[in-house]
Amino acid sequence: MKYVYTLVLFFSLFGLMAQNEAIFDKATKAYNEGNYEEAITYYQQILDSGQHSAALYYNLGNSYYKLNEIAPSIYNFEKALILAPGDREILENLEYARNMTLDDIDAVPATGISRFVNSITGQLSFDQWAVAAIIFGILFVILYIAFYFFRFTTQKRVAFIGSLVALFLSLLCVVFAYTEYMDYKSDNPAIIFEEEVVVRAEPNQRSSEAFVLHEGTKVQALEELDGWQKIRLADGKTGWVQGNAMRLLKDY
Repeated sequence: MKYVYTLVLFFSLFGLMAQNEAIFDKATKAYNEGNYEEAITYYQQILDSGQHSAALYYNLGNSYYKLNEIAPSIYNFEKALILAPGDREILENLEYARNMTLDDIDAVPATGISRFVNSITGQLSFDQWAVAAIIFGILFVILYIAFYFFRFTTQKRVAFIGSLVALFLSLLCVVFAYTEYMDYKSDNPAIIFEEEVVVRAEPNQRSSEAFVLHEGTKVQALEELDGWQKIRLADGKTGWVQGNAMRLLKDY
């Protein structure tokens, strides 16, 4: 009976993937014909089925951008970038969408070392770095075994040096994966969805106004209290907004 359940599950997943692929094709066709709202509906159907990908969020971002809907456009581009960090097309289109926002916030500049490290680790997500570490680890084992089976000195030397390089790269990828994972855990970004929202000094309507934000602005969610969310801007300013004024990016 267990095998029957496994087969049913397998074919159900296979059928769902085939169905989503057909819906994705319909969405792409609608987008190419300029029917952006229809394309969004199709893409949303795929998301509702539990499947997500960088390509799906990227296409959603493009569709909303065509409709001049700033917040949903940036929101989906940012989600695509989380799944595919460093992707040039996503970064370029995200920048176009950001140019439509009203808030001009100067980020606190990172130190030279931090900027350099982030430029490397940010090329892949933490799970992609982990996969790379496994691949180099397997390569290390293969080359190390080959070292014992090769008969000629030159072959042994190449296999030994290659195994050391593979081991070093595997350990380096582990470090990068850990660094990127810790950055991912400490990062809790969100996008403002209301056209204009007043940020308060305290989590209540009676407190003084700290500043005003507009749709599409990216913030960091710090803590939640009684339906209010404490946020921090890229320039270091903090304040409180009502939770329904924004949407967290890491909500899957």
